[in-house]
Amino acid sequence: MNTLLFPVILAGGKGERFWPLSRKDRPKQFLSLDGSSRSLLQATADRLIELGGGESSAVLGVSPMSDWRTRTGWDSLWVITSSQIAEGVRQQLPDLPVENLLIESEGRDTAAAVAWTSLEIKRRYGEDAVIGFFPADHWIADKEAFARTLNAATQLAASTAAIVTLGIKPTFPSTGYGYIEQGEKIGSFNELPAYHVNRFTEKPDRETAETFLSTGRFSWNSGMFVFRAGVVLKELHTHAPEIIEPLEQHGPDIYPQLPKKSIDYALMEKTTLAYVLPVDFGWDDLGDWNAIERLLKTEDTPNVELATHVGLDTQGAIIYASNPEDVVVTIGLEDVVIVRDRNITLVVKKERTQEIKQILKILQSDSRFTDLL
Repeated sequence: MNTLLFPVILAGGKGERFWPLSRKDRPKQFLSLDGSSRSLLQATADRLIELGGGESSAVLGVSPMSDWRTRTGWDSLWVITSSQIAEGVRQQLPDLPVENLLIESEGRDTAAAVAWTSLEIKRRYGEDAVIGFFPADHWIADKEAFARTLNAATQLAASTAAIVTLGIKPTFPSTGYGYIEQGEKIGSFNELPAYHVNRFTEKPDRETAETFLSTGRFSWNSGMFVFRAGVVLKELHTHAPEIIEPLEQHGPDIYPQLPKKSIDYALMEKTTLAYVLPVDFGWDDLGDWNAIERLLKTEDTPNVELATHVGLDTQGAIIYASNPEDVVVTIGLEDVVIVRDRNITLVVKKERTQEIKQILKILQSDSRFTDLL
C-alpha cells in the first residue's frame, strides 16, 4: 500500500482542570504528569514521529511513496495550536519544521482545526494523503500496540471512503467520556476488526454507562481520527459548510469569524462514513487531577505523592508540589487533591475537580487575581 500517515497534534487546549499547575503561559500539554521528564506534548510527538516516513514506515508495514522516501518522521508531523502558546510549542518541539506548525489566531474548537489542517495537507500532498488527528494530552501505555492500531486505521482510511475513529475498550462505566456504538463489521485490518458506527453518545449518566458496557458494543470516544484529506473535506462541505467554505475562500484570516464547534458535533455525529476500531493499548485522556491517580497509584501506597509530604491518617489523596523544597503536611484527610504551585495552593475533594473551571471564572472576574490564571 503506497501511503503515509500524516499525524497532526491538536495542541490548542488550555487544560483548565489542571490549574493551578496549568496556566495561560504553561498549559497542560507542556506539563509532565506521569513522573517522566517528557511533557505530554513531547510524549505525543515521540509516539507519532515514528509513524511518518523512512524507518517509521517499516514499523507500520506501509511503504512510503517514492518522492517521500527521504522524509523523516518530523517532516510528516504537524501541530496546530493557538497564538498564545505557539512560542512554547516551538521550544518544546524544536525539530518540528516551521511550515508544519499552524497557528490559530483564535481558538474555534476542533472542527475548525481539522478543516484548516486538512486543507493545508491536501494543498501540499493531494487529496489522497491520509491524516490522523491526535490530542496533545493523551497518555498511551503500549506504543507497539498503538503503532499496530494506526497501521490498521491507515489501511482502512486509504482503501475506503472512511472517517476512522479509535474506540477505547471501556474498563469501567465512565460518565466522563463519550461513547461509540459499533454496528456492522466491515472486515479486519492488521488483525483488528473494524465496524461501521451506529451512533455517538455524549457523556451518559452512570446507569446508561453500565448498560452500554453490558452490551459489549460500545467504546469510549478517544477523539483520535484517521481519514483521507479529500474524504473529510467533502464531508465537511456536506455537514459543516459554514466552517469549510469560509476557510477555502478566505484562508485562516477568517478564523475569528468561524463558528466554535467540536469535530464530533460538526461532523462525526452526522456523517455516514464513520467507522470504529475498538482498541486496547492502555489509554487515558488526562482530563483532570484524578487522572494522576489512575496512572501512578499503587496498591501498597495510601496516596499519590508528587511532593514532599508528611501525613498523619491521610489516605486516598493526590498531592503535588512544583517546588521540591515545599513541604505539604496533612492530618486526617481523605480523598482530596492538594496542589501547590508558585503562590497558589489548591485543596479540593476528588469528586469535585471538574468544578475547577468555575473557580477560574470567579478569578477572571476579579482584577486582583488575573495574574493567577
